[in-house]
Amino acid sequence: MSHRQILFVIFGLMAGMFLSALDQTVVGTSMRTIADDLDGLSLQAWVTTAYLIVSTISTPIYGKLSDIFGRRPMFLIAISIFLLGSLLSGLATSMYGLALSRAVQGLGAGGLMALPLTIMGDILAPRERAKYQGYFLAVFGVSSVIGPLLGGLLAGTPVILGITGWRWVFLINIPIGLIALAIVVRFLHIPRFKRPARIDWWGASTVIVAAVPLLLVAEQGRIWGWDSLAAWSCYIVGVVGIAAFIISQRLMGDDALIPLKLFRSQTFTMATILGVLVGFGMFGALMTIPLYLQLVLGATPTESGLLMLPLILGLMIASITSGQIIARTGRYRIFPILGTALMATGFFWFTFATATKPVTFMMVGMLLVGLGLGQLMQTLTIASQNSVGARDIGVATSSATFFRQIGGTLGTAVLFSVLFTRIPIALAAVFSNSATVASLKAAAADPSVIANPANAEILKLLQNPGGLGASLDGNTSFLNTSDPRLAAPFLEGFNDASVTVFWVSFFVVLIAFILSFFMKTPPLRKTSALQETANEQAATAEREAALQLQQAADRMGALIEPGTGSTEVVWPDTVRPDSARPDSPRPDQPPSPSPA
Repeated sequence: MSHRQILFVIFGLMAGMFLSALDQTVVGTSMRTIADDLDGLSLQAWVTTAYLIVSTISTPIYGKLSDIFGRRPMFLIAISIFLLGSLLSGLATSMYGLALSRAVQGLGAGGLMALPLTIMGDILAPRERAKYQGYFLAVFGVSSVIGPLLGGLLAGTPVILGITGWRWVFLINIPIGLIALAIVVRFLHIPRFKRPARIDWWGASTVIVAAVPLLLVAEQGRIWGWDSLAAWSCYIVGVVGIAAFIISQRLMGDDALIPLKLFRSQTFTMATILGVLVGFGMFGALMTIPLYLQLVLGATPTESGLLMLPLILGLMIASITSGQIIARTGRYRIFPILGTALMATGFFWFTFATATKPVTFMMVGMLLVGLGLGQLMQTLTIASQNSVGARDIGVATSSATFFRQIGGTLGTAVLFSVLFTRIPIALAAVFSNSATVASLKAAAADPSVIANPANAEILKLLQNPGGLGASLDGNTSFLNTSDPRLAAPFLEGFNDASVTVFWVSFFVVLIAFILSFFMKTPPLRKTSALQETANEQAATAEREAALQLQQAADRMGALIEPGTGSTEVVWPDTVRPDSARPDSPRPDQPPSPSPA
């Protein structure tokens, strides 16, 4: 493919990935408005959970099906399903209906997240792939910034073109998706090499049984209680599902949903482990840092999206720079090491945060985390693709994405659990400080503070010390409008709890840093998966043709028996032909002249 053709294909793939990436961020800032309109605030978590679970479990299924039926049809199906889910979400009339529609969206999003990188692996050699994958990280970065802005803008507008504003959070996907669909139909034409393969129905079934309960308890465990009956039921079903999945994958061999032979490669195995740990840190950072910016620094959801720019800028700079270096040298060993080191440094920087530190302090840490992520996300994917043959590039890419999402889900669940477990303890420690108590009493005795209606909620809360531990579990907007002296203890307590979260993230990424030294990094191949497949099939066809010629020769036999040309044959006179008589001229001599 020419550079121009590759760019057009990349535009279509980027548009598809933009849909799924944007949908993960645009809904967050608009969910409160949506829940209020549909009268289902207590059900809002299921809207996110349904999307997350279905998109995660469908990722490896798309990878395997694309290996069997081709990338193009599966990518078109993924976009179409996502658009259907977006339309249904925009028309939802209840939170239950919205959760179901989001599940449909997630079914399409699984393909939109896995297939673009798989298709890149088909049409580009691993060394060239690094240059172009920076574009995809740019899409991820842009969507992370404009998602909260767009969600807040749409949800904050009562009516747009006669339709309730928040519904455009989902309906806006339709024009973007149609553009992506048109580009893919027009430009994504890559050859498909048919191979005999079975569909791993048992693998698809058991991965659902394994993943759904564990993802469900990761999302809802804090609400149910980690030792509740519902949580224990999820643990048991999940463990049984994992065992059944491993058995089914062993029995299916090369046709498995995630072939176990992939893990024979030390590079693939280590890249997968690092992907889980990096996903833990990455999603933990993307979820907890905006919350910290909003609560401690008083930023609005829209402003917190803009304040995340250093992280996105670092991610883009590092991904583009590392991609260019990888493309020129074919080597990438330094990037997992340096990337995890920078991420760990960033989280270590965050552990020194205080409620009085300026926003620039957090920006430095975000830049470090972004510089680390930019070197890791594409490098680990390329390493996974480079460690397998062309036949398995689809399942390798989707498996890497799948495990990174699992790590991200676990990271979000664990870090939020740590955060909300630590908040009551941190608040109790702050409010037991004599200086804090004295400051609060002085502020509460100020007539201007008492007269200000903006302080009514926090003053009422302070009159009930027993409820302080749960004061930050719900609506915390009162902190933004209250007197700074009254809000300071709450901000300090939340900061202290967040520092614990940053310590957990630091140690997880530190483990990834140590493991990165043990990752084998063979040089990247210089041919694309399509070219490798074509070469393999050409060689196979040549061997088959030679075998057919040999079999034909064996059936017909040789025209001249080997070895007879060097043996002199003596003829009896009675049967000797004229040509063999002594007086007969040899074929190579002219006849003797007759006597006169």
